[in-house]
Amino acid sequence: MKLVRRRFLHLSASAAALPALSRFAWAQTYPTRPVRMIVPFAPAGTTDIAARLIGQWLSEHLGQPFVVENRPGANGNIGTEAVVRAPPDGYTLLMVDASPAINATLYDKLNFNFARDTAPVASVVRTPLVVAVHPSVPAKTIPEFIAYAKANPGKINYGSAGIGSTLHVTAELFKIMAGVDLIHVPYRGGGPAIADLIAGQVQAVFIPAPAGIEYVRGGALRALAVTAANRLEALPDLPTVGEHVPGFEASAWYGVVAPRWRRGTVRLAC
Repeated sequence: MKLVRRRFLHLSASAAALPALSRFAWAQTYPTRPVRMIVPFAPAGTTDIAARLIGQWLSEHLGQPFVVENRPGANGNIGTEAVVRAPPDGYTLLMVDASPAINATLYDKLNFNFARDTAPVASVVRTPLVVAVHPSVPAKTIPEFIAYAKANPGKINYGSAGIGSTLHVTAELFKIMAGVDLIHVPYRGGGPAIADLIAGQVQAVFIPAPAGIEYVRGGALRALAVTAANRLEALPDLPTVGEHVPGFEASAWYGVVAPRWRRGTVRLAC
């Protein structure tokens, strides 16, 4: 446990990029008060789940609360900007997915530069997505779903965590490679998209496996395939999309970043 603590302290101290002497003193006592971990999406999505699991573990092992705070909107830009503007003292962290990299290509004007204004702390998890549909959808396999979509062009809605989210981009890749016309319905996070899929408000969602697997096992949703190159160990009978759409592969990754210290930034005493 001491080794894990030292590793996290080292990563956090490096991310804050404080001068050598103050960094050393800071790392010896960090954290001395609660730490905010901002999730830039609504609750119940994979980013939120990852943050709460990591936050609980850190709270137990570092002796201070790691409080998860949801700041959804604009495909993560609102929560990300809140972290970028926070003091670079290690007490505000961001649980992030691939959205900031995607947003940089979608938005002409952002109030921050993600690569410049944040520093990486740790990579947390990489996971495939599950192609999940509401039980009312007659398709039980990817070939059947493609045939159903082609027979009903523009009539099947799919939900995502927002425009430019991993869920959105993965579904759009599927549309291109499968040659189908699906209608995108963006939400403020994966959680609300999954809730509406269960309620039948949308017909499909490409769900990161950790957020969707229990709904599949419980029968609330039907899984058609997994987006990884290989089958998922937790659902070994579920084929990959690539078995029916050659070359298709997609996954989601999650990690923690912190505000980057820059010359002229005011540093708060810890």
